[in-house]
Amino acid sequence: MSDDTVETVLELPLGDWHRAKGARMVPFAGYSMPIQYEGIMAEHLWTRESAGLFDVSHMGQVILSGDGAAEALEAIVPGDISALKEGRMRYSLLLADDGGILDDLMITAAPMALYVVVNGAVKHADIAYLRNKLPVSILLNHMEDRALLALQGPKAADALARVVPGVGRLFFMEADSFLWGEEPLWISRSGYTGEDGFEISLPAACAVAFADALAAQPEVKPIGLGARDSLRLEAGLPLYGHDLEPRIDPVQGNLSFAISKRRREEGGFAGADRILKALKDGPSWVRVGFTVDGRQPVREGAEIFDGDQVVGKITSGGFAPSVGAPIAMGYVLAAKSAIGTTLEAEVRGKRIGLTVAAMPFIPNRYHRKGATK
Repeated sequence: MSDDTVETVLELPLGDWHRAKGARMVPFAGYSMPIQYEGIMAEHLWTRESAGLFDVSHMGQVILSGDGAAEALEAIVPGDISALKEGRMRYSLLLADDGGILDDLMITAAPMALYVVVNGAVKHADIAYLRNKLPVSILLNHMEDRALLALQGPKAADALARVVPGVGRLFFMEADSFLWGEEPLWISRSGYTGEDGFEISLPAACAVAFADALAAQPEVKPIGLGARDSLRLEAGLPLYGHDLEPRIDPVQGNLSFAISKRRREEGGFAGADRILKALKDGPSWVRVGFTVDGRQPVREGAEIFDGDQVVGKITSGGFAPSVGAPIAMGYVLAAKSAIGTTLEAEVRGKRIGLTVAAMPFIPNRYHRKGATK
């Protein structure tokens, strides 16, 4: 007998639907998930030009309820959660006691509760951490009976409005409840591609029928994990477990915007002393973006050099279809982080030129309230 254990790979509510659409499935975050359908490049460009449908049901959907839930959550996230008005949402960070990042997450003020979405690969650890850190009076409901879909791209609003009338009233980082027939939906105008778009929480039992309704729209095609990764990289958005992890604090992660003004003044969150000191003094190293010389991608793990000195490491990298060239992000010494700084990455014994670049690599196109077209 072998002592080796075989890891169970779970099925998404849309698993068979993906296969019927021609998806190539791979294990990811404990689930069998579609990495591509017709090809990463084509799917990436379709999302930038039209509307891509992503299955993100592996993510953790959590409801926190009870008196003082927002204030209790503020002990372990640096955002001003208690000031969130109903239907508004905020990107935040789940912090360890020392201020390291355990996950990045979205928090929405839903009616009488907080709706929290956490990353799939660490959702069980996040939920255990929340249960341990929050008072027993705060109820935590992990909604395992719901699917989560994302519809992203400049034509997403038109397509979704035919299926769910009224969604056009939402602006970026707003959410509300809707009905699809008799099925309850919770829809936010948000996403992780840099495009306008929506995330739709719905009962898993109706996920196939709803996905069929969306895919029947001429603007919509299903999109896999491969294009999801290249889209978020172009948008300058970090991926937890690659660009963010527990050794990194929000200032090093170039996520200081997630530390609300009141929290900077009052502190009171996990790791506040370390984080507020880093805000004041600056980090010793920081996450930045890079353009890459030539056509060869620079991948995660490549060391970054300034001459003979190792000054950082790549955490994400690949070819960017909308940019038409390789791009990357990673961590470098703060002294080497100014935009325009030229460095080198080592790939299989060969040096490839890098230039520190502003992120996002392409303009974001969120549907913001008050923005002019």
